Amino acid sequence: MVSSAAGSRVVVTGATGNVGTSVVRLLSEDPEVGSVLGLARRIPEWSPAKTEWAAADLGAGPDDLVGLFSGADAVIHLAWAFQPTHDPATTWRTNVLGSLRVFEAVAAAGVPVLVHASSVGAYSPGPKNRAIDESWPTHGWPDAAYCREKAYLERALDIFERDHPGIRVVRMRPAFLFKRSSASEQRRIFGGKYLPGPLARPELLPFLPDVPGLRMQALHTADAANAYRLAVRTEDARGPYNLAAEPPVDAELLGELVGTPRRVRVPRPAARAAIAAAWRLRLLPASPHLFDAVLRLPLMDCTRARAELGWRPEHTATEVLEEFLKGFQEGAGAATEPLRGRKVG
Repeated sequence: MVSSAAGSRVVVTGATGNVGTSVVRLLSEDPEVGSVLGLARRIPEWSPAKTEWAAADLGAGPDDLVGLFSGADAVIHLAWAFQPTHDPATTWRTNVLGSLRVFEAVAAAGVPVLVHASSVGAYSPGPKNRAIDESWPTHGWPDAAYCREKAYLERALDIFERDHPGIRVVRMRPAFLFKRSSASEQRRIFGGKYLPGPLARPELLPFLPDVPGLRMQALHTADAANAYRLAVRTEDARGPYNLAAEPPVDAELLGELVGTPRRVRVPRPAARAAIAAAWRLRLLPASPHLFDAVLRLPLMDCTRARAELGWRPEHTATEVLEEFLKGFQEGAGAATEPLRGRKVG
């Protein structure tokens, strides 16, 4: 059932990032939404209709979140720090302690709806040859900070829901999210700020590495944002929802995408050793621990989101990666600090 009440006020944390910008844009265009308050560490120049901004750094200590949330009909919590991977205490402070402050403020301000950005990374290791539903255990891969933090917050929300049964809590578990304007941000987060985008040109790839177990799912950020919007509007939506597009991404699909027919089998230990060496030398921001997790993450079944939210992704995984790859080559970005574009090389 979709709410018919117009004029709702929605607060979005992490509103200037990959997901936040798409969520804010969709909410600003939704006639059921009266106003949007975007929270971010740095207030952007970009300002869609019906949107106002406030500065809030969840990792720096207590902002007046209760005051910011007061009068809101829903809070969508997206704020997340991926770096520094060499200092997991710092990401824990922002991601876990900051999220706990958000949850507490939602309760204190009397906000009736909390939509939280969980992830496929919260899931325990699972199958690559079939899709799992939302009942699969969410203990993460404990060696990876990202998965460890996402799984911890799943447990925190278990307690939060028990203690606050009047608050409708939704947990979104999306696959890996991409869009053209996130290309520069994700290059900096995972590949390093000096990785040249032109290196993604297919003609420079003599072969494509094929690592056993490297099979995952992708989703366009705009499709994920639509699921968040639907979760706010659907009055009986609560609990977890898997979000992913078809088909699953593996070496075969990537080979077709970049036009590199030759695939070379690379053993897991060799691939991990190369990533670990680059990470230890601080040449690569993405940690080998996250690589370990990706090899173990299950494929997700999205039947529940389709049935209960009426959600359908508009982009296939192939289209998502084509768009992202083009943005990567061009140094694409957007008018917010996290998404600023920069072409290297």
